[in-house]
Amino acid sequence: MKFLRKQIDKIKPNFEKGGKLYFLHSTFDAFETFLFVPNKVTKKGAHIRDAMDMKRLMIIVVLALVPSVLFGIYNTGLQHFIATGQIREFWPMIWYGAQKVVPLIVVTYVVGLGIEFGFAQIRKHEVNEGFLVTGMLIPLIVPADIPLWMLALATAFSVIIGKEVFGGTGMNILNPALTARAFLFFAYPSWMSGDKVWISGMMKGDNVIDGFSGATLLDQASEGAKVFVNGLGEKITHWDMFLGTIPGSVGETSVLAILFGAVLLLFTGVGSWRIMLSTLLGGITMGLLFNIFAVNPAMEVPWFEHLLMGGFAFGLVFMATDPVTAAQTNKGKYIYGFLIGLLAILIRVLNPAYPEGMMLAILFMNVFAPLIDYMVVQSNIKRRLKRVMTK
Repeated sequence: MKFLRKQIDKIKPNFEKGGKLYFLHSTFDAFETFLFVPNKVTKKGAHIRDAMDMKRLMIIVVLALVPSVLFGIYNTGLQHFIATGQIREFWPMIWYGAQKVVPLIVVTYVVGLGIEFGFAQIRKHEVNEGFLVTGMLIPLIVPADIPLWMLALATAFSVIIGKEVFGGTGMNILNPALTARAFLFFAYPSWMSGDKVWISGMMKGDNVIDGFSGATLLDQASEGAKVFVNGLGEKITHWDMFLGTIPGSVGETSVLAILFGAVLLLFTGVGSWRIMLSTLLGGITMGLLFNIFAVNPAMEVPWFEHLLMGGFAFGLVFMATDPVTAAQTNKGKYIYGFLIGLLAILIRVLNPAYPEGMMLAILFMNVFAPLIDYMVVQSNIKRRLKRVMTK
């Protein structure tokens, strides 16, 4: 590392003010601060030193996503081998899954970071590390076979329209990753819904077994299925749902892998336990209400199965807890999370055209998060004023 530090210090004057490459200062600074801890300190005024900066925070979230990435690679290969009737050998499935998932990650980072660097150069600002997480989230919430040009377009839309127009990292009101998914869903619905999109190769007709169906559990639930089955008609157990060996987006199927990430986020204090807990309680509450007043098959789905299906667990851990777009007050976090869980199950059950409700629920509450915080703060002010007047 000393050798690398010396080489960076050697070329650094070229990128500082007065150097011939000063116009690339933001780009150089981004790479330097990615490799080494920034050496900038507060010069005056009261301040607190903290070992947790944005780079460390983002890297922790990326590490929390690693189990979902690895399982997504495995499950992509597994579902393809099941659909094509091949022998399910571990390493061939891993190789196939990697060929599908790794390009998604590479394209997302290349496009997203390219735009981030461009905006930083134009504004003469530092490049923030916010996209380190967004660039990993976007590939995990899309089907494995999504065309790379569509993914690139959605990534560009999410960075430019979802974040940069609001001022960049820390200023956006919508979760950038979910903005990308919403763009894909409404602009290219045939690639984001239907039985075939969730199994790699089915959209292209790669020797799939005749009669094989790639319907997700949410699709089956919306059609009134009492027992969930895979494409071969074999029963899917709750253990299968927990492990994630079912059709779905790349990183959203395995509740177990997501829980590993949740433990890391909670242990380090990066993820808000208030939002996670309240979102879970909101989903359970709405699921129980539907079970009590069930008047159609979709309302009869047991509440705990809702927690195992679709993107509920992934959204709860990695999307709802986004520190920028979520509520900031402690009481507001409880309200914010509870309403996300409530709305997610409500949309799933009552909207047959869109059985997955987590994305819309989080985006909807992103918009209302500032209002929730405002109401909480005003309530506190009124309560304290009333206390003073009483005395």
